[in-house]
Amino acid sequence: MKSYKNLYPKLCSFSNLEKAFEKAKEGKSTLPYVLEFEKDFTNNLLLLKHELETLTYSPKPLTRFVIHDPKTRVIRKSIFRDRIVHHAIVNILEPIYEKVFIDDSYANRVGKGTVAALQRFDRFQRKVSRNGTLVKCARNNNMIRGYAFKADIKQFFDSVDQELLMHILRRKIKDRKVRELICSILKNFHDKEKGMPLGNMTSQFFANVYLNELDYFVKHTLKMKYYLRYVDDFVIIHESKETLQECKEKIENYLVSLKLELHQNKSKIFSMHSGIGLLGFRVFYYYKLLRKRNLAQFWKHLEDLEDQYTKEIISGTRLFICVQGWFSYAMWGNTYRLRKNIRKRIDKLIQENQEEMNKFSGDKYASQILVIEKTC
Repeated sequence: MKSYKNLYPKLCSFSNLEKAFEKAKEGKSTLPYVLEFEKDFTNNLLLLKHELETLTYSPKPLTRFVIHDPKTRVIRKSIFRDRIVHHAIVNILEPIYEKVFIDDSYANRVGKGTVAALQRFDRFQRKVSRNGTLVKCARNNNMIRGYAFKADIKQFFDSVDQELLMHILRRKIKDRKVRELICSILKNFHDKEKGMPLGNMTSQFFANVYLNELDYFVKHTLKMKYYLRYVDDFVIIHESKETLQECKEKIENYLVSLKLELHQNKSKIFSMHSGIGLLGFRVFYYYKLLRKRNLAQFWKHLEDLEDQYTKEIISGTRLFICVQGWFSYAMWGNTYRLRKNIRKRIDKLIQENQEEMNKFSGDKYASQILVIEKTC
């Protein structure tokens, strides 16, 4: 196995920190803490560089808050300059680990994501079902042959064993200073022996490093061809229910070595024709339905946006752009009629304020509406 030394100077370089800054501020460039950092950008970055080089850098305590999306999650957020360091670390490690990650790991990777995972799953369905071969006495065209083991790892981010993660990293990362920096970030979590803060860039990256062990076990030891993973959710498709049951038992045993366990209520074997819950959709052979909780979450978000528009907190432009972002996700399901009705609803709201509509018609973002019309 190839290992890597002398990574720390590259990690601390001004060019790498500058690149990390650009990534850390994506989508946040107008926020006060970003603007404050930019006021004295060069000196702030040079100071951070100096702290890293002299080994005096220490991450600040995390800010804790709770979100409901729709399930409750505890997010622990780092201050902005610490997030720059997180990106600087990932900038150096990502090219190393991309060479060993399996193709069918889809979270937090360039060129992957939810859409690619859904498309790959569709291909898996075609392969396993032999291009949609139906079960006996099928009542519709979606009642195809085959089974899926859909699984979720219980409290994954809170359960990651930090010592084991460092052991995995030591196989390839021989630079002691890089490892010590990573260790300081991990120990900044509320539990200094296990867990990673949900919300850090490093946590997302290290999740793939940690679970790459599981990926190799499933692909190379169990030899499961039709397997894909998105963070701590994964699915295996096979024509035999018995084979998947054996895989489930072996995976449960293997996860003990990673000090993890399956979420029993969310880790089950399903007939393919019953539809598989995947990345916010219930996936059938010929169509995909948005899951009810995801749709409910969107309606709540839309009502909040409409309320902000009515109170002139956001413009019509911003309202359309936010909805378009959701459309780009929802369009991968069978949502044509839903998106069309949402568009009509927004049009009606905009038309109630002719002055805002006139201002919006000359806006440089007006072309965004045309994109929405096409997706509908």
